[in-house]
Amino acid sequence: MLFITEQWDSEPVSQKGGSLMLRFKLFFIAMTLLAMPLAWAGVPYPRAHEPRAIDLGDMSAQQSPAKPLVFTVALKLRDAAGLSALVQQLYDPHSAQFHRFLSQREFRARFAPGAEQLAAVRQQLAAMGFKVIKVYGNGTLLKVSAAAQDVDSAFHTSMHDYERPSYDDVPAVQFHAPSSAPVLPFSLNGSVQAVIGLDSRPRYRPLHKMRSLQLGMGMSVKESAALCGSYTCDPPGQWTVTDAAHYYNLQPLYDRGYDGTGQTIGIVTLAAFTPSDAFHYWSDLGLNVNPNRISVVNIDGGPGAPSDSSGSVETTLDVEQSGGLAPGANIIVYQAPNTNQGFLDAFAQAAGDNAAGTVSVSWGEWEYFDSVINGTDPVTGNQTTVLQAMRDIFTEAAVQGQSFFAAAGDAGAYDANNSQVLPVPFFSKVLSVDSPASDPFITAAGGTTLPGAQQFLIGPSTIFTVNIAREQVWGWDYLTGLCQQLGFDPVSCGIFPVGGGGGVSVYFRKPWYQDDVDGVRRSQPNQTLIDYTQNPPVTYFTLPANFPGRNVPDVSMNADPETGYIIEYTSSTSGFGVLTFFGGTSFVAPQLAGSMAVVNQDVGQRVGFLDPLLYFLVQSGEAYGPRRAPLRDIVTGDNWFYHGRRGYEPAAGVGVPNWANFADTLQQFQDN
Repeated sequence: MLFITEQWDSEPVSQKGGSLMLRFKLFFIAMTLLAMPLAWAGVPYPRAHEPRAIDLGDMSAQQSPAKPLVFTVALKLRDAAGLSALVQQLYDPHSAQFHRFLSQREFRARFAPGAEQLAAVRQQLAAMGFKVIKVYGNGTLLKVSAAAQDVDSAFHTSMHDYERPSYDDVPAVQFHAPSSAPVLPFSLNGSVQAVIGLDSRPRYRPLHKMRSLQLGMGMSVKESAALCGSYTCDPPGQWTVTDAAHYYNLQPLYDRGYDGTGQTIGIVTLAAFTPSDAFHYWSDLGLNVNPNRISVVNIDGGPGAPSDSSGSVETTLDVEQSGGLAPGANIIVYQAPNTNQGFLDAFAQAAGDNAAGTVSVSWGEWEYFDSVINGTDPVTGNQTTVLQAMRDIFTEAAVQGQSFFAAAGDAGAYDANNSQVLPVPFFSKVLSVDSPASDPFITAAGGTTLPGAQQFLIGPSTIFTVNIAREQVWGWDYLTGLCQQLGFDPVSCGIFPVGGGGGVSVYFRKPWYQDDVDGVRRSQPNQTLIDYTQNPPVTYFTLPANFPGRNVPDVSMNADPETGYIIEYTSSTSGFGVLTFFGGTSFVAPQLAGSMAVVNQDVGQRVGFLDPLLYFLVQSGEAYGPRRAPLRDIVTGDNWFYHGRRGYEPAAGVGVPNWANFADTLQQFQDN
């Protein structure tokens, strides 16, 4: 058991009077997108109460020719129908193509833009005054540089510089963005999927969570042996990867000699980290790891130096969790600036390298923000977005046999109402999901709460006990009674809408593997975003009702901070410490990546995209037993809207894994 030296608390996310009264347009129009500040400084991730950005003026009037804009042009894949059919064949156990994954060269030859298409696009870009300075991976992404005035002319907009002032302990950030929605030139219509990077604010937030500060000195008193059998777990709130390995039955694979040796894990992240933190964590747990196991790949210049305000604790926990569950595996950290361009380019690098068999990401934002127009085809009116470009990359990863995992979010069924985005009561509740977890070709990681008795001190001597009978869907509504005792409603208490992300995408349609799955939902009616900070209130839009969208999450593990984990982390403000009671689905995504690296070694090859198998097991009746069940159903709890039930539900997905049984089930598929 680790000695807990210190508990570290980041900036409170509870509401402070009017400080959270940002406008929706700060995300959608006025604030636009922030860029990197000085190269040595980590870029702060978005927070709801950051001050309004200041317009510094037209870039073309002040830009030095030596400092052009750099952005990414995503090209359309060839034979989209053929690619869709191939993915389904690769993951159909009854198909002759089952798990016959493509190499990068094979993917490029069949589906990437051909030489003639690339040459034509280069010529079209050159005619606009643009220069292609890099071609990514399989040839679908082009890094392009151009003067601001040429961008203005080509996209019928005006590029401006902005600055968001410093506040609290968060430094100022400079950025650039178009002052009006850019329009995709007609000449690029047939070839270009999206133009990404004209706007460059930090878009994404890390998906970890701490216990609510309002709940005081709470601690779990559940006997740890009852959770982990003969192994004595650490107390919930102080869990390590060793505890998770025992509880979710990964230990038998270690006992068989499988620890991820020969495997590589990828981490896509938007903040730098201190590698010695991870090695310290693993050493304290007695894990024998290769001192050269971590490689860092800086994308688009990297995210700057580690800092609390940029989210470095997220990268730290991603590496510690994934590498701790697969101590024999190597780790590649793809770290990029916190922009939509950096995020996309990092995914492209991870897929283009095809070096990591499993890849996790624990950053995201409400999918609507990612689907906001990056460019519009003036003929058809079709939007070109970063979501479409990401979908192509995740599809490529799937046909190459890479397993991608994304945290589903920590705002329950109301991702848009995360306290860092559009908090209640300043905005109406909107059922919503997080991107990139909502993409059909990535496995969305949901969250649960461990069973046990949680005791909280109220006043000098009163103990309030919350009993969780069995592992359940993570939603902090189970703490509502405690908040009432403390004199708080769920919002002021900091518990709404905290929980495992889950719901229905209104951007991506339901994928084939969720067809005819009992429990898969359509989008709900009456989901209207209203801004109550204005008088009278302003209605921005209503999401589509009854949309047959992709359901998330797919699979879950413990993510509740009240039953959560420790992190060993070097803070940029307080130095090194051991942080307790951390959670969030950001733990689950790297845990899935690390566990699957061990499973891949046991099976003897990559398993690849996990979702088709998960839903096949549920539909075939093989998921939950009675013997050697690969999954355990989560039938209680809720995420503030969707409830645990038998089978699938957009709360905990198909349930939680039993890793040893899951590996044995996979081995049977491989043998057949």
